[in-house]
Amino acid sequence: MQRTHIVKLLLAPLMALALLSGLALGPGTPTAAAADKLVFGLPGVPPVFISVLPYTAKAAGFYDKYGVDVELRPFESGAAATQAVVSGAIDVAYSPTALFIKMDSNAGANIVGISGSEHPDWLLGSMDGAKADCAAVKGQGVGVDSIGGARAIALQQILRGCKMKIGDVKEVSLSSNVGAAMVAGQLTFGVLHIDDVPVIERESGKPLHVVKTLQEANPGTHYITIVTSKKILAAKRDALVRMLAAHIEAVRFMRDPKNLDKVAAAAAPTGRSASDAAKSVERYNAMEFWPIDSAGLSEKRIEHDVATQVKIGGIKKGKKPTPYNELTDHSLFDEAMKMVKSHG
Repeated sequence: MQRTHIVKLLLAPLMALALLSGLALGPGTPTAAAADKLVFGLPGVPPVFISVLPYTAKAAGFYDKYGVDVELRPFESGAAATQAVVSGAIDVAYSPTALFIKMDSNAGANIVGISGSEHPDWLLGSMDGAKADCAAVKGQGVGVDSIGGARAIALQQILRGCKMKIGDVKEVSLSSNVGAAMVAGQLTFGVLHIDDVPVIERESGKPLHVVKTLQEANPGTHYITIVTSKKILAAKRDALVRMLAAHIEAVRFMRDPKNLDKVAAAAAPTGRSASDAAKSVERYNAMEFWPIDSAGLSEKRIEHDVATQVKIGGIKKGKKPTPYNELTDHSLFDEAMKMVKSHG
């Protein structure tokens, strides 16, 4: 047996061990250590449009730039993704703000918000112009993502603006396929995102009628929060900071009109065509859906949601609402901003 072959045989198990342990084997790009890896849960299958931010961060190379390996994993709903964070199955997730407030206040979930998007885009839509007011919804089926999920929570708040309760309608769980069911004529009513509307109208050949928006029903509410567990925050703080640094750059990239085609292409996993995605990005940028150079954790809006959950019974009687300074941690975003500045 030749000496070179013997050396290869001896080195093979050492090389495999090095790969498994995340050690660099040479001058090339090192394999990321476990602490530099994050699994990020996204709401909806396909993911809802808020997820264009992490998809852009990945496609444009910002995660690579800051040395963090982020796996983007869609879940049936924001509720399912949040529960996966609580159980320790994943590291971080987009969570409907009202949901994570409820979970932490009711069950001591030990999750914390590290950044977010403040402006909600939820609306209750109808495919029938003759049934486009609050009274017409009573007793009807309404498409949501899941019972207790983001769309269901938005519906509960919208119905409150209609002087109704969630029990006054029939929730129909469809993940992020509410729009498709409405196009197919299976549902008249559904809780939708802004970017759902042009797709529904084009594919159905009919106008969609807005019954009420969440902003109209509950002004000042907070939309969605990127949450992690306190355990993961302690174990992977540096990776989380690097992820947020990538997001800061990604939002800047998304806000630059010359990058619109690239952002639209990155949005492909949401199921939107490049044309629809481009129009939606412009519309969402105009409403500052993805906050630029801000953690997006408005104390006023989050406290507003806490108060709302107390009023509607989302936070159970006898349970003390988790205070704002425990629900959120701005320090990671502040470190991320410093990191971005240091990268020029």
